[in-house]
Amino acid sequence: MFERFTRGARATVKGAVAQAERAGGDSVTEEHLLLALLEQEGGRTSFAVTALGLHDRRASLDAAFAEARRRGGLTRADTDALADIGIDIGAIVSRVEGAHGEGALAAGRTGRRWWSGHRPFTPGAKTVLENSLRVALGRGDRFIGEEHLLLALTAKPGVVADVLAEHGATYAAVRRALYGSDADGGQGHAKAG
Repeated sequence: MFERFTRGARATVKGAVAQAERAGGDSVTEEHLLLALLEQEGGRTSFAVTALGLHDRRASLDAAFAEARRRGGLTRADTDALADIGIDIGAIVSRVEGAHGEGALAAGRTGRRWWSGHRPFTPGAKTVLENSLRVALGRGDRFIGEEHLLLALTAKPGVVADVLAEHGATYAAVRRALYGSDADGGQGHAKAG
């Protein structure tokens, strides 16, 4: 599959590894893929990200991801569903952090280092890469570009898609920003997921 990746998509994957290294993470996550996409310059995806205002709200995105990590990776939908049955995640996080320190529930922050320097991709990040192929095929494209990675990130339920949606970057909004009136690519709508 990697042979179908454009130069920009390959740079995004390498950038995601660099993001994980900078963050001290043991593995590459969907968040790292998104942050690497935000750093790409030029091209359709960079234009779409700018048009959606994501570049200007990078600090807000970072804060939303930090808050999700603080909740142990629970999405807002998860938190709301638990609240509906009387479970206050905010109170639980406060009690755990009071006993074990700030960020105690943050997933993937063990501080372990891989002796080889290799950081594996999480199952969620692998799913995004696989879904980018589905997005490309659904559009009739013979390559996998950054735009397909971005669409796959918005289509995979989870924290990254939730944070993007909170910032106005839903699957449909990203598709419109990328392709305009040709959002279906003449091939029909194929959403990864």
